[in-house]
Amino acid sequence: MSDAPITETATTGLTVHRINPNIGAEIGGVDLRNTLSDEEVARIRTALVEHEVVLLRNQPIEVDDQIRFGRCFGELTVHPFSPNMADKPEVIVLDNHKDNPPSLTDVWHSDETFRDEPPLGTILRCRITPEIGGDTLFASMTCAYEGLSDRMQRYIDGLEAVHDFKPFRTLFSTGTQEQKAKLRKMEDDFPNPVHPVVRVHPETGRRILNVNPQFTLRIVGMKESESRSLLDQLFEQARIPDYQLRVRWEPDQLVFWDNRSTQHYAVHDYWPQRRRMERVTIRGDRPFGLDASETVGGDKIASLRTKGLKAASGEVARRNFER
Repeated sequence: MSDAPITETATTGLTVHRINPNIGAEIGGVDLRNTLSDEEVARIRTALVEHEVVLLRNQPIEVDDQIRFGRCFGELTVHPFSPNMADKPEVIVLDNHKDNPPSLTDVWHSDETFRDEPPLGTILRCRITPEIGGDTLFASMTCAYEGLSDRMQRYIDGLEAVHDFKPFRTLFSTGTQEQKAKLRKMEDDFPNPVHPVVRVHPETGRRILNVNPQFTLRIVGMKESESRSLLDQLFEQARIPDYQLRVRWEPDQLVFWDNRSTQHYAVHDYWPQRRRMERVTIRGDRPFGLDASETVGGDKIASLRTKGLKAASGEVARRNFER
């Protein structure tokens, strides 16, 4: 643990402990087996928006508790491609072992940006951990944007990109007429949305780098070679350790991340050991870019905690290879 201060909600005992300079906090003093008060929900949401990823340990809850917790923050959605629980389709079950290798999640991504309205957030609960390995990495895409040069920021502000459910197309690769029909149905249900390359967080007004290698196809209005070159450069931002949090899982641990401002990468190094996770996903809204950002009050933006990359002078910390 770091020496970062712990903030406590006086009437509830809920604590928020910042665990990383640029992303991540741990929440304590709450039992998710119980119904949360409005004050607790508001405090958790504030911590989520500010720290982008929050951890809750020692939560021996049931599936219904996780569903109830998720619904505190919005409507839960059903993933169209992932393995859902039969009687509770809003719950995704990720149970990987020697006979069911993990797939498709060891790529940096924000969840479901192939939707017109990608999720607000995701709550992942650990049920079974491998003896070693199986961590998940998170990256602050707020920091990823702030870490770009001013010239690059100006260049990409206002650009748009096309997204697609491209990794899941492998599920329909057998070529049968039935599979082709299912694929066409999915293409009708999820036509390629166009999202801003730099989105504005609807609650904070912060600018977020909003492209990811799993779902982003191309930048609108560019040649393919130009688009690929720029996207490859922007994708690299998530891989910078300064912007990352690495979570080592333990049973009965939950991680709740703001899907609007983060990307994540699930490490597959544990296979063929078993790792079982259960996930619920909270409906979001349509991303908007800088043209619409004037609706977010400037005073509200200015009052927020500045990320650790910039000093009061506006100077950005430089990594060694940039000096």
